[in-house]
Amino acid sequence: MKITAIKGMSDVLPPDSFLWREIEERARKIFDTYGFEEIRTPIVEPTELFVRSVGETSAIVEKEMYTFEDKKGLSLTLRPEGTAPVVRAYIENAMHAKDPIAKLYYFGPMFRYEQPQKGRSRQFFQIGAELLGAESSLADAEMLILLHRLFQGFGILDVRFEINSLGCKTCRPKYLEAIHQFLKGKEKKFCDDCQKRSKKNPLRILDCKKEGCRALTETAPTIGDYWCEACAQHYREVRGLLLAGHVKFKENPRIVRGLDYYCRTAFEVLCDRLGAQNAVAAGGRFDGLVKDLGGPDVPGIGFAIGMERLVLLMEPGTRYQVPGTSIFFALLGNEAQQAALSIMEELRAKDHCVVSAYGGSLKSQMRRADKLGVQRVVILGENEMQKGIAIVKDMKEGTQKEILMGRLVEELG
Repeated sequence: MKITAIKGMSDVLPPDSFLWREIEERARKIFDTYGFEEIRTPIVEPTELFVRSVGETSAIVEKEMYTFEDKKGLSLTLRPEGTAPVVRAYIENAMHAKDPIAKLYYFGPMFRYEQPQKGRSRQFFQIGAELLGAESSLADAEMLILLHRLFQGFGILDVRFEINSLGCKTCRPKYLEAIHQFLKGKEKKFCDDCQKRSKKNPLRILDCKKEGCRALTETAPTIGDYWCEACAQHYREVRGLLLAGHVKFKENPRIVRGLDYYCRTAFEVLCDRLGAQNAVAAGGRFDGLVKDLGGPDVPGIGFAIGMERLVLLMEPGTRYQVPGTSIFFALLGNEAQQAALSIMEELRAKDHCVVSAYGGSLKSQMRRADKLGVQRVVILGENEMQKGIAIVKDMKEGTQKEILMGRLVEELG
């Protein structure tokens, strides 16, 4: 019986894996310039972490989590998002005691049980960042500017930034009451999911992607009419700082985000080339989450970029070239292999990429060298061994020359 990958969980093969690595390396360099440090959290976490942080009424907790019991009956979940695990690690390791500001980034797989489609998988990868310990609007702006810089670094310039403010615990209850009043008598017109949300978290109805539900909420009250002065001032400052940082954005009062921990600044990065599922990154402020998970009352803000969608956007014209093999050794016979092995290792110690075909005729080995796109080929057979030389062929120029074996590393190095 042929064993295949689980539906919605795909392999990343060469040459795509070279592109993924290039994306991660470029992201790391940009994170470094903003003073962020890498964190790596486990793939499996206690289920309670996500129920408490993401919210019982969120689509993730209600129907998308991969949850199971271990041999001791403990409920575990494959992480569906990255913020809650980072906050758990922040609390558990008392990172706030070491530094009042924590700037962390991560790469890794997330898991959600949903219908696989283009750009959306059941195992999907994210690039994320969290800034903990800063309440200032400057932190919000810096995160958005960092996100903007990342897309520039990836060569993706046709994305648009949309922002909103979700208010805080002081002003949001009044807005929720206004939404309750707006929904009275209309609940049964919404989809089944929204009917459930209308009782527990009506704000999430505004986040529904179904056209019928979106049409019904066109005239719903907007949260900006209910901000307290502190939230209004914070939002004004964020907008001003983004303009000062030369980040173009659109204000979208319908952005509410699907997770319960968000407050104040919320944002999405969209690209029309992705079709209906056009969000490639999203995030926002989560000031109460650390405290809710048992830590100190520390504010936070973060974002996550969907790796698969990012790759889709890079394919048309900004795809990176697969690194070409630097030096290929075409070796004929066991004696030539023995003589070449130490030379190959010396070249690798100098960071050259060195490969061979592990046998075969000279013609077949040269075909493989050509397929790999190598720069230079070292040919070593019985005749060359007798003369104490190797033939080095420049594949780009089509020229070749003889080099003494003892000088091969120096000449190639």
